[in-house]
Amino acid sequence: MNERPIDPNKIEHAVSKIDPDYLNSPLVRDTSLDAMVDASVLFKVECLNPIRSFKGRGADLFLASLDAPNQLVCASAGNFGQGIARAGRQRGHKATVFAAENANLVKIDAMRRFGAEVRLEGADFDAAKTAAKQYAKKQSAVFIEDGADPSIAEGAGTIALEMTMSGANPDIMLIPLGNGSLATGIGAWFKSVNPAIEIICVVAEGAPSMKLSFEKNEIITTSSADTIADGIAVRIPVHYALTSMQSTVNSVVAVDDAAILKAMRLIHLHLGLAIEPAGAAGLAALLANKDRWRGKRIGTVLCGSNMTPEQLKKWFC
Repeated sequence: MNERPIDPNKIEHAVSKIDPDYLNSPLVRDTSLDAMVDASVLFKVECLNPIRSFKGRGADLFLASLDAPNQLVCASAGNFGQGIARAGRQRGHKATVFAAENANLVKIDAMRRFGAEVRLEGADFDAAKTAAKQYAKKQSAVFIEDGADPSIAEGAGTIALEMTMSGANPDIMLIPLGNGSLATGIGAWFKSVNPAIEIICVVAEGAPSMKLSFEKNEIITTSSADTIADGIAVRIPVHYALTSMQSTVNSVVAVDDAAILKAMRLIHLHLGLAIEPAGAAGLAALLANKDRWRGKRIGTVLCGSNMTPEQLKKWFC
């Protein structure tokens, strides 16, 4: 993968390359939620596109740089794999996605519907990634690792560009942190236009490897990633993402699953959106420490909405 720095100029130019279906997502507020937290909260809604996730932006931008046809291999909890599958089909590439044996069935079905071959291997996402790397090497295929390439982050950074273009000027961004492309892309853009902004990432308490690694500035793995938020359930951090975070992120906080579930239900009640656990992590952090954010302009990304019928019933009914 290319490890050059994430470039705000490339974020600006990315909008002409990314599938328009992913761009110009809504930016919404709710006054009752604002009153609840005594802050002004802006939600960037990234679940109304064809894959119901922000991941299509970075996946499509990365594939735009490749010559077709290519054999592509990646690992995914489901949303990045959907982005690779859909962009691969549209741009003439064949995609194979590795996912954990217990991966979200809605996400698996969607990846297949978009044309990917899906292989289920390993007990979790990172085990699936190991299998994907081995398979790609054997097949002489292009291995795509979310969080490990600047163009994937720059695609995600167009979210921040759109917020700026709409007149949003947050004091703080609370960003769900999984493999790091969302955080580093958004952070790179906002730091270029407003160096004073605080970029604060949010992990699940049961999956703290990215927080531990960022704070120590070295790779720290964990034996498990135990959280309902599969989109941020990382136990082996990506080196490039951690390196990029040092110049784009101020701090990382952790929230427990109970706080995430509370945030999901509040988003559903006040915004009418069923957001998957990872996408609610930003609001969960805000609710968990309201005094820290009081009176501030807060931005966060509702970054995905792919849940099984069983999850919807369990979490929202």
